[in-house]
Amino acid sequence: MAGLEVPTWDPETALLIGTILLEAVVLYVGYGGLERLFGPHLMKLLVGGKEDAR
Repeated sequence: MAGLEVPTWDPETALLIGTILLEAVVLYVGYGGLERLFGPHLMKLLVGGKEDAR
């Protein structure tokens, strides 16, 4: 039957996929932290106040 075979994993491919997933998580957490630190200040600078930013 076609399509029911279990693919064999190459260790290098698994390592590459794991590295890419780890990098994505690190970037997601990093950019979220930067947004929390600098987001309110940047919005205040660009928009002109907290009342206008909401």
